[in-house]
Amino acid sequence: MSYELIGKLSAKFNIVQRTETFKTREFVIEKSEDINGRVITNYIKFQCVQDKTSLPDKFSIGDDVKVFFNLKGTKWVKDGKENYITNLDAWRMETVKLGGESNDAPPGFIPDAAPDQFVDDLPF
Repeated sequence: MSYELIGKLSAKFNIVQRTETFKTREFVIEKSEDINGRVITNYIKFQCVQDKTSLPDKFSIGDDVKVFFNLKGTKWVKDGKENYITNLDAWRMETVKLGGESNDAPPGFIPDAAPDQFVDDLPF
């Protein structure tokens, strides 16, 4: 199941080589919401793995971005005690323009167009 979140890039961390063949990287998105006249700010930490660890590279701190991610959960037992961890695994990031639109729209996409309006500019 895939989710998405729009917010400001607040932090990005270095790549961590967990094993010889597995690497991760974390970054944080700041998301503020006005709830009944009170602004609530949350800081959501995401994880990228393997070939996705370069996702935050093309963005600067403070950029508005849309993050596409999956929820992942892991259980393990250590010293007879069960432990659980939940990760937000990011697999795509896009720049967000003012008004909440991303700049990675598919070719031929016309914002606010009828669903059957698609510009076919392919040469074949």
